[in-house]
Amino acid sequence: VRVCVCLPGVSASGMGLRLSQKFVFLLFLSGLVTLCFGALFFLPDSVRLKRIFLSKTEVQPSTVGSGSENDVKEHLKRPVKEQEHSRSVNRKPAFKSCLIKNPLGSDSGKAADPKTNERREKVKEMMKFSWDNYKRYAWGKNELRPLTKNGHIGNMFGGLRGASIIDSLDTLYIMGLMDEYNDAKEWVQTSLDLNSNGEASLFEVNIRYVGGLLSAYYLTGEELFKNKVLELGEKLLPAFNTPTGIPRGVINLGSGTSWSWGWASAGSSILAEFGTLHLEFVHLTELSNSPIYTEKVMNIRKLLNKIEKPHGLYPNFLSPVSGNWVQHHVSIGGLGDSFYEYLIKSYLMSDKKDEDAKKMYYGALEAIEANLVQKSPGGLTYMAEWRGGILDHKMGHLACFSGGMIGIGADDGAPEKRQHYLDLAAEITHTCHESYTRSATKLGPEAFRFDGGAEATATRLSDRYYILRPEVIESYMYMWRLTHDPKYREWGWEAVEALEQHCKVESGFSGIRDVYTTMVSHDNMQQSFFLSETLKYLYLLFSDDDLLSLEDWVFNTEAHPLPIIQHLLSFLLSSVRKPV
Repeated sequence: VRVCVCLPGVSASGMGLRLSQKFVFLLFLSGLVTLCFGALFFLPDSVRLKRIFLSKTEVQPSTVGSGSENDVKEHLKRPVKEQEHSRSVNRKPAFKSCLIKNPLGSDSGKAADPKTNERREKVKEMMKFSWDNYKRYAWGKNELRPLTKNGHIGNMFGGLRGASIIDSLDTLYIMGLMDEYNDAKEWVQTSLDLNSNGEASLFEVNIRYVGGLLSAYYLTGEELFKNKVLELGEKLLPAFNTPTGIPRGVINLGSGTSWSWGWASAGSSILAEFGTLHLEFVHLTELSNSPIYTEKVMNIRKLLNKIEKPHGLYPNFLSPVSGNWVQHHVSIGGLGDSFYEYLIKSYLMSDKKDEDAKKMYYGALEAIEANLVQKSPGGLTYMAEWRGGILDHKMGHLACFSGGMIGIGADDGAPEKRQHYLDLAAEITHTCHESYTRSATKLGPEAFRFDGGAEATATRLSDRYYILRPEVIESYMYMWRLTHDPKYREWGWEAVEALEQHCKVESGFSGIRDVYTTMVSHDNMQQSFFLSETLKYLYLLFSDDDLLSLEDWVFNTEAHPLPIIQHLLSFLLSSVRKPV
């Protein structure tokens, strides 16, 4: 068979060229090829082009490094077998070369101090105990009922199952409980069914399921988690089909029908719910390369910036039809809390480029200080609630996250206010600690008051319960990392001892109905957020700061770590998801 290659300016036989012409042509052609290949392999930003010449099995997630181009080159050379070991902590998504530090720290975050490390191991033991009992008695259900030794499904997740599994993935992984992690991963692969019909809370599904799957993907590089979270993310989009684009609080994941909570005033949406989507939805855009998720949450921002805010405050109820406030009730606790948290964390997660989030956060904080922050006669700083200009001198356990929130935002405030913000964060965290120390069990009530002579104490029977909530411990963790004041670790250990003494039962951990009596009555519920948040924050409190470093990660409101989107992240993600 005779093959004829025709080049521009060259006869079919090639005999029309003299020797000198052939030599010049070949020299030119070889130089051109050399130049092209050199550009492909050595010029900056060449990762996508390299993919043309490398086999599919050679393109692997990058190793943790400084974020240099050399790190990107190295990950392309790694043998595929290095990546297939399901228990290897070196299995990383491509974006990891952007990170400043190894997500799991130089020694898995192990503390140098023996006493601190012993306490950390105790928290890990608590996690294993909680998980083992969930697996034994409630596997596949949403939560464990430890007294009756059975599972709880509930109606919050619209037919979705395994909330405790999804919430635990990253906690198990960072604690090195790899057998347990692999069991959880296998369940996600074989049993997580996203085709459900039921009343799902958009907020709860987002922070637990979307957040949990995102963090599992970012920590492990398992494509399984990425595929699942993108499938789930699409199912949440119909909730935004309202006249204003403000999503309704409840959605049927099967039909896409959405509606507002029956208890919400005048069919309104809740500030803490529609305001707690930004972190996860920006990452859904990063992974899917679809701008729709970011567009949805930015539309919420635009509306909030446009409408008038009473005294600069954000009320808790907003109509998704008219875009107007329904009631002038303001709370940094329930109904409002995580909206403010996501403003400062959106700024931090953007590598401090989201100036709109920064402006909104510090504007809100200024209004909060002017209208809600109070000082008790006993010298305790607290955040009251605001009802149309009238203060309710109550602070909820949920509001105790704000110590940590104000702390992590202190360094980016106006220079003259940075120390003030750090002091305010410490004062609020101290007040929340007092709500613990003033109870018989050394655990804090659901809400505590500062009126009628009471300070940091629940005065109503309906506020005396504790359901394994994490917010106080969350602030301890942040304040430890920001100040390294040893009192925060001591306070955290007090909480560990109280949990062990009063909440641990034969088959798990349970909330209690009254923190003011040591004759405890258990509520028979091991909440999924106990595994996701309470135990994770305790573990981080007793770990070195390089375990999920705050330089690289932000935590969603369910304590699922999401990476800061640094300048190279979008490029690396797109180079992996879009083969050339």
